[in-house]
Amino acid sequence: MRVEINVKNYHLDNEFSELIIKKLSRFDKYFNDNAKAKVKLSTQNKTETMEITVSFNGNVVRSVASSDDMKSNLDVVLPKLERQIIKHRSRFTDKMKKTAFESPALYEDKEEPVRSTNVVKVKKFQVSVTTVENAAEEMELLSHDFYVFINGDTNKVNILYRRNDGDLGLIEPEY
Repeated sequence: MRVEINVKNYHLDNEFSELIIKKLSRFDKYFNDNAKAKVKLSTQNKTETMEITVSFNGNVVRSVASSDDMKSNLDVVLPKLERQIIKHRSRFTDKMKKTAFESPALYEDKEEPVRSTNVVKVKKFQVSVTTVENAAEEMELLSHDFYVFINGDTNKVNILYRRNDGDLGLIEPEY
């Protein structure tokens, strides 16, 4: 697996870089040589965040952890990634190594409680035609983390959302 490490506001030393690569190399048992892992390390307001995204044959698994210590983030992110792989293995099996699930898991599953994924509330609302700038203002006025609207420039449904770094993101579906 190829590993790409990106850093923002964080000092990465060679020792930690090698540790990340070494621990990610354990995942070679799941992936063919065409897999790519992108590791993003950042610091914001004394909080260190690690995000690992593994892309393989058109599929993606991703995990994020934040704390005051980047090494502990690594110990949180890797088991999360493996749980995702195991959970969705029926979907990934034909795109992974044939022997991927023959040996035991790298990280023992600590039987976390299963969270319900049921829809517990349905909310209906009017979607207005507006610009991205007006949608951002409306979102601020409502104190929401996202805003659904019809973009007046494209006549398509867009979603404006607040990112973890405080900036705004825009989702523009293609159909």
